[in-house]
Amino acid sequence: MYTTYHLTSAQDVDATILEAIKVIFKSKPITIIVEEQDENDLLSPELKAIIEERLEEDDTTYLTADSVLASLKNKFSV
Repeated sequence: MYTTYHLTSAQDVDATILEAIKVIFKSKPITIIVEEQDENDLLSPELKAIIEERLEEDDTTYLTADSVLASLKNKFSV
């Protein structure tokens, strides 16, 4: 089991977080990893590759979200 805490600042770390960890994991062994959030890390390499691939697609075959929704509503009479 794991739990992730996303904090906007290191100053947000307080006793409440530590107590929550103690409650969740009780006396089980745990590992705590602290890493600085880099804006470039917000997207995984897989997502970056998908975005790059999509940017290379032919624009003439692109469907907007509105056109897809309209087609689905028309098809399923929603």
